[in-house]
Amino acid sequence: MESLRLRLGREAHHLLSWKNIKTHAQRLEAAAGLATASEWLTISAVVVCKPFLDIGGIRDADAAYLYTLRFLLERLSWIARDREAILRYTLAHVVRFRLAQLRDYEQRLARIPTKIHWPALDPRGGMIDQPKRIQQLQIGDLAASAIFRAFEPDQYGRPEPRYLQELAPALYRHPPGRLTSYGLKMHPWNGATKATYPWVTDL
Repeated sequence: MESLRLRLGREAHHLLSWKNIKTHAQRLEAAAGLATASEWLTISAVVVCKPFLDIGGIRDADAAYLYTLRFLLERLSWIARDREAILRYTLAHVVRFRLAQLRDYEQRLARIPTKIHWPALDPRGGMIDQPKRIQQLQIGDLAASAIFRAFEPDQYGRPEPRYLQELAPALYRHPPGRLTSYGLKMHPWNGATKATYPWVTDL
């Protein structure tokens, strides 16, 4: 993080968040800076392609958030399984989302069929905290925001895939190197989304 702050001309301990990095060039540099740490940093993300998603069963914003979290927990558990480690995760605080809701969802997930490898997750469950206290949450904000901007069109209708291309070396890959099932979960990943984002398969 200190190295990244130096690259961006920020003071020590400056809170790094996407919204505080204003220029396109600096945002690309932030993404590239994360990728240089790929020997110890592993990024896994879930991209929800809303235009192609049947959301009939998703009731509200919390339900959509938790449904996406399920996909992410699956991948986090696989990373820990591959490294023979026990993983404990921390979510960045979301307005009106309480720890009790997370605990309830974890319990519900444990009762239904999923691809989560539960032995690799800390049985105490995840935590919720603020990025100003947990620097890894600042890394998560930069990575998630860069990936979002790679897919979300700007005011002129153009996405910026270079953000994701810069991050690619740090994305989780499971042998023999597949990305879209592991480090980048595309939901849904069907003919329509593949045609819309053909560059993803080249990462």
